[in-house]
Amino acid sequence: MIAGFVIWSVVFLVLLGIGIWAWKSEKGVAFYTGTKPPEVTDVRKYNRSVAVLWFVYAGLFELLGLPFLFMKQNRLGFLWSVAGVPLITVALMIAYNRILRKYEVKRKAE
Repeated sequence: MIAGFVIWSVVFLVLLGIGIWAWKSEKGVAFYTGTKPPEVTDVRKYNRSVAVLWFVYAGLFELLGLPFLFMKQNRLGFLWSVAGVPLITVALMIAYNRILRKYEVKRKAE
């Protein structure tokens, strides 16, 4: 299943690239596809926090792909990989919302 791990690792590299892009960005980065970047109090710290979030997510994603190296095709152990990705994705969204609450510009109620 080396081919499966190689494909999994290509996705890992894409996620890592998103983190690098967020780290180097001068403007605030949008997290969700198709949305505008939020207004934040400190763009640099916000971008760095989002980048670290992507780095951690990419690392966990790659760890979940390790069974592809050691198991034969159609083994039960692959459930860890398949079930793990949605779990870390939900954790990613929760962590991002915490980052957003920390750095988002607070608007006064009218």
